[in-house]
Amino acid sequence: MDRMKFRAERQWFRNQLAGVADFWLTNGMDSEHGGVYTCLDRAGRLYSTDKSVWMQGRCGWTYAYLCHIYGVREEWLAASKSCIDFLEEHCVNHDAEGRLYFTVEADGTPLRQRRYCYSEAFYCIANAEYYGVTGEREHLLRARRAYDMYWNLNHGMADPTGMGAKSTRSGRALGIPMIILNVTGVMKRVDPEMKELYDERARECVHDIFAYHVKPELGCTLESVALDGTPRLNVTEGRMVNPGHDIECAWFLMDYANEMGDKELHKKAIEVFDMAFSKGWDEEFGGILYFMDCLGNPPEAYEHDMKLWWPHNEALIASMMIYRDTKDEKYLDIFYQILDYCKKVFADEYGEWYGYLRRDGKPTLPACKGSTFKGPFHVPRCLILVDQMMTEVLGE
Repeated sequence: MDRMKFRAERQWFRNQLAGVADFWLTNGMDSEHGGVYTCLDRAGRLYSTDKSVWMQGRCGWTYAYLCHIYGVREEWLAASKSCIDFLEEHCVNHDAEGRLYFTVEADGTPLRQRRYCYSEAFYCIANAEYYGVTGEREHLLRARRAYDMYWNLNHGMADPTGMGAKSTRSGRALGIPMIILNVTGVMKRVDPEMKELYDERARECVHDIFAYHVKPELGCTLESVALDGTPRLNVTEGRMVNPGHDIECAWFLMDYANEMGDKELHKKAIEVFDMAFSKGWDEEFGGILYFMDCLGNPPEAYEHDMKLWWPHNEALIASMMIYRDTKDEKYLDIFYQILDYCKKVFADEYGEWYGYLRRDGKPTLPACKGSTFKGPFHVPRCLILVDQMMTEVLGE
């Protein structure tokens, strides 16, 4: 390892983090109603005042986590609290046993409720992280309630919204155990009183990922499978591979394996990364493709060959984590390969990263830095975690 180069790249991550954190504080925070706007163009100008409930939770978590890692700053804690307060006051559907909406208007008027329950997950981690920083127990109680609802909704609880199943085809989705595993890790860190419960649920998540979704015989991890894990190779949904999701899942698994001292699980998680990166990297234009078909058939998703920001964030985290843990230079080379691509096409002089690129790496036009699905989460989480891991590698 070239330590001088490594230190210089770490400083790049730190500079990026400062700019990204400031970008959202300057352009996204709503001083009138509270919470955060995320539909921002390249320069940070607002192009829609509707608010993503996911992003209220994610932003609440991000700025609390910044405080956890680097020390409390008034503006970070205030941003986290603004989003958490907005969630509590406007985004909870009290007619559906506390489920959360998906989008609301600027003032919090509900717009849309969706079946899947990631809003609950992000509400949970925002409150949990805020509790970890402030010690305000009400936030821990909120996090526990949301965590249990999130778990139960994915384990047989009838949806209190009454919307019912989206499809008549039953099955399993990778996003459920992998995100629960990550949320459980946040909860366990701030809430050691409930360690036994969190350990039990984390083990179940790991089991489900490998028992049902990881398919070495196909060289991939499948997003959607039958209830018994059987691949549904006769339909496009059953053949879909999301390399970014798989890479994110890999580092969630490695993080858990490190916590538990499970070397065999860590090795298996690296194999998940290897399959995903091998399948997903675009040898012609560089970058990670959004969707693949595991048999090489045409993917049905029209955005399948686009390059989105977040898979690259997850790949930077995962490759650096593998290098930190194994010292295998192959993964440092992969890290630099991804980083060089990100510097070239995602990072931008106006701050933050572009969200959506065409296959050739050029931004979709007009370019944006945020949307209903992109806000202050994947990019800053990546910058924080990589900074921390690089410091560990350097022994500083």
